[in-house]
Amino acid sequence: MRNRKNVLFIIIDQLRADCLTGALAEHVEFPNLRGLMQDAVTFERHFSVTNPCGPSRASILTGQYSMNHRSVRNGTPLRHDTPNIASEMRKAGYLPMLFGYTDTSGDPRAHHPNDPAVRSYEYPMTGFHEMVEMRLEQSLPWQSHLIRNGYKFENYLDVYKPVSPSGGTPKLNDPALYRAEHSDTAFLTGRFLDTMDAYARDGWFAHLTYIRPHPPLVAPAPYNDMYDPVDLPLPTRKDTAGQDATLHPFLPPAQSATTPADFVEGFPDLDATDGNIQTLRAVYLGLATEVDHHIGRVISFLKDSGQYDDTLLIVTADHGEMLGDHHLWGKMTFHDAAYHTPLIIRLPDNKERAGIRVSAPTESIDVVPTILEWVGQDVPNSMDGKSLLPLLTGPAPDTWRRYSFSELDFADPASPTTWQTALGCSVSSSNLAILRDGRFTLVEFASDHLDPVLFDHHGAGEMENVAENPDYVSDLARLSRQMLRHRMQNMDHTLSMDMITKSGPQKFSRTR
Repeated sequence: MRNRKNVLFIIIDQLRADCLTGALAEHVEFPNLRGLMQDAVTFERHFSVTNPCGPSRASILTGQYSMNHRSVRNGTPLRHDTPNIASEMRKAGYLPMLFGYTDTSGDPRAHHPNDPAVRSYEYPMTGFHEMVEMRLEQSLPWQSHLIRNGYKFENYLDVYKPVSPSGGTPKLNDPALYRAEHSDTAFLTGRFLDTMDAYARDGWFAHLTYIRPHPPLVAPAPYNDMYDPVDLPLPTRKDTAGQDATLHPFLPPAQSATTPADFVEGFPDLDATDGNIQTLRAVYLGLATEVDHHIGRVISFLKDSGQYDDTLLIVTADHGEMLGDHHLWGKMTFHDAAYHTPLIIRLPDNKERAGIRVSAPTESIDVVPTILEWVGQDVPNSMDGKSLLPLLTGPAPDTWRRYSFSELDFADPASPTTWQTALGCSVSSSNLAILRDGRFTLVEFASDHLDPVLFDHHGAGEMENVAENPDYVSDLARLSRQMLRHRMQNMDHTLSMDMITKSGPQKFSRTR
């Protein structure tokens, strides 16, 4: 007899929240995710606490703000002894199965310099059992799968180049060289489904992570051109990149750091014309729709195998994507689109809350405490996030947070970034913090050279920085104090609630 609960934790890479609930939602077909939303609770103000991929996943999986785990950029090690979802689920008797990747950089103090764990920033986080290696920069099993199915490519990056069906010069939205049934998304889903039948005999935990719609933006037919670029809304932006750049000195380097040409292979001189931008946005949505299709396969498996009503099912994204908003691409900025992500949670035996949308602010670090509380495992004091179970089962408590908090490190100790060069920031001062309440967004910088940004969402929102407007002096001061208090209250609690006494060590629980 099955005596434990199932947990399926799905992360979609770089999916904007407004694809499901917002400006792009009416232009994209997500039948399976929207169907899940009708059967689950959707969190409408959910934000990643940091970017890009490696740091965001470090925060999600450890439940920590980046100011505490300090794996603040791709390639920055995560301490090997940091509690995470895998280490804690093992304590609960689960094998933490990983289908995909965690983008974790290994702790060099715990590995020999020749160990593969410190040769790639995409290594699995400590504690996970890697069921299939599926990493953006490697994916050897998928490459082998393509080769076995007759595809030929000189270099791995060639897999990500569009191919003209007629043999002519490729266009941006020409299909990938592989068919849809052989895509990376299809392959990963297939490996998951091929594995899980026998695990139904007992409770299980699986972390399934999809690379798409992360660039390079190339999709197999029919997803490559299923959306007409002409039908899509243009990005949210001012008329010119220069006009958007005047909002703050941080933005000119941000515009040059990532361009549309960085989002596709084989088009190094791609101009940022509206036609090219809309085509890339259409391919992005096609890739996201492909992921939706395969999540549908996963949901069907759970239902057909009789496990759907025993499984805590979580679908979210690691971070967002600018997609040309404010003339920016990627996620290395302070705008909401880079952090605002979907979060859908289906809690078994929660039918009375099915279809509910929660507007209380939630953070990516809340997911792991939610899982641990549901399976009955203690949440380590090191974790900064809060369990979402109260919001899943009823209205938000009066004590729930009133704001969300995020961070971004834009330095590189090995090779100075465009921000460091353009703004004269040191490695330690090249970072920012974001506080969002019901009306305002405050962005504060560590560098003395950079003044804060303040957006009033009851006014022009992200189109206007009102930090220097005298009418907002009190709001700026209040939010600045709130950010300071937040950081003071959430400093690392790994051991801060422990006491060494004459009778031995004692541990006390953290109040979140």
